[in-house]
Amino acid sequence: MAITGEIFRQNLTEFLEESPSGSPELHVLAVDDSLVDRKVIERLLKISSCKVTVVESGTRALQYLGLDGEAGSLGFDSVKVNLIMTDYSMPGMTGYELLKKIKQESSVFREIPVVIMSSENVLTRIDRCMEEGAEEFLLKPVKLSDVRRLKDFIMRGKAKEVEKKSLKRMRSIDCSPPLSATYSSISLPCDPSTSLLSTLSSKKARL
Repeated sequence: MAITGEIFRQNLTEFLEESPSGSPELHVLAVDDSLVDRKVIERLLKISSCKVTVVESGTRALQYLGLDGEAGSLGFDSVKVNLIMTDYSMPGMTGYELLKKIKQESSVFREIPVVIMSSENVLTRIDRCMEEGAEEFLLKPVKLSDVRRLKDFIMRGKAKEVEKKSLKRMRSIDCSPPLSATYSSISLPCDPSTSLLSTLSSKKARL
């Protein structure tokens, strides 16, 4: 149990040190074609101590994530995103279409929560997004309480990841062979006098 606690504390320390301030920094990708809405969501996220990247379309979001198939895209190795927030009604590619591409065409980003935002409370639209894998459907205007609730949700998920890593490390330690097993194949006499007597007896037998 002591080893488990130490491993968990080590992983948690590494997680907390991701941000210079000492608190874990969450990276949110916000997608909205409205400049005003982008400014609002960016401000709310920054107030909640989140790192924010804002783009104006679903196409730009795919480019940023490296899912557009172009060689110049960043890709997941360079981009660490904890949450994607996207408007539903956008020209060119809707938030629903962006959600489908992320959930169906990307094994890397599939597990990242996607939140859909909309100013229209259309039940069929909400149901369709939730069935496709959206984490939540927020009605605009998005409030600070919404953002903080989402951040708490992500934090709990990351804490679970830390716990899983700790358990994985513990299992790897448990599966390592004990030191005694390494030397089990080497037979050493328990009593040196016994070995000496057996040697003298064999010499007498030859005589």
